[in-house]
This record gives sequence, C-alpha cells and structure tokens, in this order.
Amino acid sequence: MNKHLLLVTSVALFSFAAHTNAQAPVLGTSAGFALFSTNGAVSSTGLSHITGNVGTNNGSSTNFGNVDGVMHDADGTTANAAASLTVAYNQLDAAIPNFFPAPLLGNGQSLNAGTYFIGESASLNNTLTLNAQGNPNAVFIFQIEGAFSSAAGAQVLLTNGAVACNVFWKIEGLVDLATNTVMKGTIVANNAAIILNTGVSLEGRALSTTGAITVSGVTVVMPLGCGTPVLTGPTAPALNTVACYTVFSGNGAVANTGVSFVTGDIGTNVGLTTGFQTENVTGTIHPNPDVSTAQCAFDLNNVYTYLSTLPVDIELLYPAAFGQNLVLTPHTYLMNAATVLNGTVFLNAQNNPDAVFVIKIVGALSTSTYASVVLQNSAQAKNVFWKIDGATSLNDYASFRGTLIGNNGAVILNTGTTVEGRVLSTSGGISTFGINAQMTPGCGALGINDVIKAKAQFYPNPFTSSLNVTLADFDSGSSELTIYNALGMVVLKTSLTQSTTSIPMSLASGIYYYKLSGADGTLQSGKLISRQ
Repeated sequence: MNKHLLLVTSVALFSFAAHTNAQAPVLGTSAGFALFSTNGAVSSTGLSHITGNVGTNNGSSTNFGNVDGVMHDADGTTANAAASLTVAYNQLDAAIPNFFPAPLLGNGQSLNAGTYFIGESASLNNTLTLNAQGNPNAVFIFQIEGAFSSAAGAQVLLTNGAVACNVFWKIEGLVDLATNTVMKGTIVANNAAIILNTGVSLEGRALSTTGAITVSGVTVVMPLGCGTPVLTGPTAPALNTVACYTVFSGNGAVANTGVSFVTGDIGTNVGLTTGFQTENVTGTIHPNPDVSTAQCAFDLNNVYTYLSTLPVDIELLYPAAFGQNLVLTPHTYLMNAATVLNGTVFLNAQNNPDAVFVIKIVGALSTSTYASVVLQNSAQAKNVFWKIDGATSLNDYASFRGTLIGNNGAVILNTGTTVEGRVLSTSGGISTFGINAQMTPGCGALGINDVIKAKAQFYPNPFTSSLNVTLADFDSGSSELTIYNALGMVVLKTSLTQSTTSIPMSLASGIYYYKLSGADGTLQSGKLISRQ
C-alpha cells in the first residue's frame, strides 16, 4: 500500500515538475534585434542608446542616432527575423500556464520561475522581483491577453540567478512602458504597437509581429547569456616595434610645448623631435631619425594596412554626433566622414578582458573639451585601436584610451589631454601641449609592463584642503612628489617618507599634473584636480 502510494506520489511530482518548468522559445534571427517589427515603422525621438540591431520587415526605421548594431529595413535579415518571430510567438502562446496572478503585477511581489497567464490587460506598478531560486536556467513566461502598461518608475528586478535572457512577455495588445520604467526580458507584442517612453531601460528586446515601435530617449541592451556568443571583436594587430613608442610620426615633426609627461619612446622618422624634457619622459627621446625610427615607421605602415583591411561589423551613421554616452561593444566600427567625439563614449567589453575594439574613421577626428573614452566591464586600452584617415585634434583636457593611428594628417593634443595608449601618424606632424601620455603594455624593451603596475594612489581627487598619497611599489623612504600647474610651473615639491602621507593643499581651483619619482627609477605621473 505504501509502495503504491509512493509510486503515485512520485509520478504526480514528476508530472508537476515537468509542467512547471517553462521552456524558452527559439528566437532565431530575431534574437539579434533589440527593436524589430515584422510589419510596422520603428522610430525614435530624443537620444536613445541601443545595443543590438534595429529594423522592420515592412516599413522604415527612422530618427535613430548612432546605434551599436545594424539598421535593417526590408532585407534578407528582416525576412528571416520575421519568420523566426512567428515561430517564437507560437511557442510562447502554446506554453501551458501554471500560475494565474491578478492583472496588477508588482507592488513588492516576488515570483518564481514558471508560465504566468493573465486573461485580460495587465499593468506593472512599483517593484516586481523574479526569483530563479539559484537556478540560472530558470525561465519566466508571462502570457497577457490584452494590453500591458507600467507606472512611472516601475521596476522588474532579477534575483538568485535569474537572467533577462530567460524572461519573456507575450502580450496581445499595446505595450506602453511609462517614464523611467526598468524592464527585463524579451517583449513580443502580437498585432499591436510598442511604446517605450523617456528614460525607459530595457535589458532585453522589444519585438512586434504587427505594429509600430516608438522609443523616446531610452536605453535598450540585448541580454547576455543563454547561449549568446561572447563578443571578442577582431584580432588585434601585431605592433612589433610600434609597441615601444607612445608618440611617433613616420613622416613629420614631433613638437611639444609646455610640460608633458610621457611613458614610452618619442620620435619621428622624417623631421625633428623637439620640446620634450628628458626628466619627464620614461623612455627614449629620438631627436633625429635613426635605425629605431626607421623600423617603427615600417611596422606602423603594416599596422595601418592591417586595420584598413579589417571587415566592418557596424557602421555608425552619424559621425558628427559621436559620443553623447554611446556604448560600443567589441566590434570593428566605421564612421565614413569627419567625426566629432562630444562628451563620452563607453567601450564595454562585456567582462571579456581580451575583447578588441577597432574604430575606423574616414575623415578627421576632433573632440569637445573634456571629451572622454571610458572603458567598462574589463575593457583594456591595449585592445583599443583607432584608425583615422585625416587630421586629429583632441581638445583641452580630453581623456583618450587606445592606440590612435592617424594617416596623412596632423595630430594635435591640446592642453591637459591624457592618453592611455599611443598617438601615432603614418605621415603628419604631431604637436603636444602639456599632455600626459602613458603607453599600454607591450614593450618588453622598456619593461613598461612593470612600470605600469607600480601604482600609487592619490585621493580624494578632486581634492580641496588636503591630498592623501598612498605608495605601492615606490620606495617610501625617498620618493619625491612634484606638482605642476597647467603652465608647467612647479607649485609643490615634497619628499614622501611614509607609506601614506596627507599633504595640506591650498591650490587654486583648476587642473594640475604630478610626477612621482622613486629612488629605483620608478616613475608615475597623472592629473589632479583642485576644487577650492
């Protein structure tokens, strides 16, 4: 009797487990789209940041700025995506529900994995938590038989291993996400429009079988995981002797004005190198062309040729509007006209420290004041390459990352520019005005890998009345700190005798530069900001 009862109970439990384990649909080609409609216009107002392809199979995609993906309108890719979306919709529609919540989701509600059915329109308010209970493969499916909307600031949160790539919303009506909604998962609207209002953040996709998609100043990022290939970008070029130069021209004068700090060699193969102070350069200054510069010029041409022949993954269609908090992922990018970096561009390696970024610009490159290239999620400056077919001008206090190779154009680094990488030109003069440039690892001859690892910490930065300096690999018994103003004048010079030293400061508000020297030859330089 007990044995039969146990058997029946086991079968029942097995059936229930099979019943409650939701299965993710197969998205096929539609998985590559952040925004897609099989039949309807896809449009944007305001500045949106999209990671993933954007398109429609019947209509047009309009008013998008630079997108970290490919724009597709009625082509072979959209035809495949439309077919894939139909399959995915049918799979979601056929999923057998095992939970039947009320139409108002959120308000602190926490749900476990499964298929949820709501037989009418539904809405999201405050916070809804999806709890995977430690199972990273847990799937959440919401079947909503009507429209779906959210209140301003509503959030979907993921916990205990839940991932956005395993969350799906099948909605039989209009999707309207209110201002500043934080949404997770792939939205599939059937025969209805999708509206993402200002400030919406979607980690997932917005897909419609038939209906327009309208976004306004939003962030949409396709989810990682669930078999999504890890982005690696192209293969990095072999720099060879170029790796040991931080500032170099194959044909043109290299001249410095003011106090510049450079880690790496400086030189030109045709012309003169002038204005750099030996005490501020960790490396060799080549005042005249020599055997080293000849080899570097040869290797630089090979690097340029290699980058030129790399196939392009993504074309950024609005070069004059580059930056503006745009996020790029490991790919080869093309901007087919003069480019202006305004504000910040983020390079997101998606936690792959070996990911490579190549940005090719057919035309000049210029930046705004204080423009910056910011590395995210394990991105490394040594894996970033900029190929510029034209002149380059980095404006005052720009912060740049990567190896910049200008071709047939002058390069100007204006006051306060910082570079983690290299500034190179195949043919064109290079002018620097009080910069701080540190090459990335790769030059074994200089032992540059060891120099870069020897970091002291300066905090707070910006500072007001005091500055703390904590020494790492420096000799605390004889390290010397020198601080310069933007004109190159020494404003403070002191010896550091403790592992951590607090220095009283009374410098006027502004940008300053420091040089920290150890008795063993270790050198570190950088930028400080005073805010009085």
